[in-house]
Amino acid sequence: MRKKTLVLLPLCLLAAAVVWASAAGNAADPLASLSYLNGAFTSKVEAAVDARLDKAALSQENGGESAAGTAVSWTERRVKKDDILQASTGDGVLLLAGSGQVSYSSGAVVDVTSGTVLPSGGNLALRHRYLVAEDTTANFVFTSKTAVVDWQGGCAFLDSTSTDYNAMAAALKAMHLFYGSATGYGQGFDLEVVPTRLQALIMFIRVLGEESEALAWNGICPFTDVQPGTNGAKYVGYAYEKGYTNGYGAEFRPSNPVNARQYTEFLLRALGYSSSANTDLSSALERAQSAGLLTEGEAAMLRQGPFLRADLVYVSYYALEVPVSGTGLTLSQRLMDKGVFTQFERDSAPPVLNWRL
Repeated sequence: MRKKTLVLLPLCLLAAAVVWASAAGNAADPLASLSYLNGAFTSKVEAAVDARLDKAALSQENGGESAAGTAVSWTERRVKKDDILQASTGDGVLLLAGSGQVSYSSGAVVDVTSGTVLPSGGNLALRHRYLVAEDTTANFVFTSKTAVVDWQGGCAFLDSTSTDYNAMAAALKAMHLFYGSATGYGQGFDLEVVPTRLQALIMFIRVLGEESEALAWNGICPFTDVQPGTNGAKYVGYAYEKGYTNGYGAEFRPSNPVNARQYTEFLLRALGYSSSANTDLSSALERAQSAGLLTEGEAAMLRQGPFLRADLVYVSYYALEVPVSGTGLTLSQRLMDKGVFTQFERDSAPPVLNWRL
């Protein structure tokens, strides 16, 4: 029992901190009374601690995280739009990427980072730590296409039926088409940010099945804003030499954002439905519908809001089953013929359980 108590002490302190935070008053009356600390506070802490000990004991038996969703330490999870994290007294939540809101009918959710209470219906701030106070059950709802959340305690997750961009990214990674970044959370996918021109170009070269050729390229990149000797210079120089991209005079502008029409045009070229000679990209989404790359609903989606890495992943994933013009092969089959990935890797990639727009 002593070992169990020592291991679970952080959870006890967490529960106690939450109860104390909700009792600490407000700007007009910032201190909790001594009678409250000796009475209601103590009894509620004991009840919260007992509940935490029971949950965490089950957690340890299951290797740290229980089937019920109990985590002794902070645990990271990728989520999608309209997924819900249900949390109760003592649970902790920290949003690392994306956006979300909280709702609850009674009690409080404490923003520990700012020392304030987040009202029901309030938006979560990135990298702020939230604790669910005493006598509170809260729903944290994620409002962006994707998000990354850290959680601790006895939370439960309710999965929505929204498009699973996270699963698509994992599937593309399994097929060596999407590597992610050096970001230390969310598997490095960075699905919540706008892709750059360089990132889009690299993805384009991969879906062409020419990445090995690009990395073996040893010419001189003609653009002054691409650092010589880097892999970026190889990708850009190779693409320029092949006529895949023209840049902006002496500049490539690798860090500039790419939009939906520009990336869709890249995929149309990879599929043989366009070429670098076509510099008018205004009709790219319409031409993508004609080629079977996009549905009408997907084209409409891409016309709205910013083009995120989640969208880049979405369009790339479904491009794999589009026939390459004049070959009788899908893009996926052509990439397997080129040795980019195997049929086994394709079949064993994480499943994507959603329907197209």
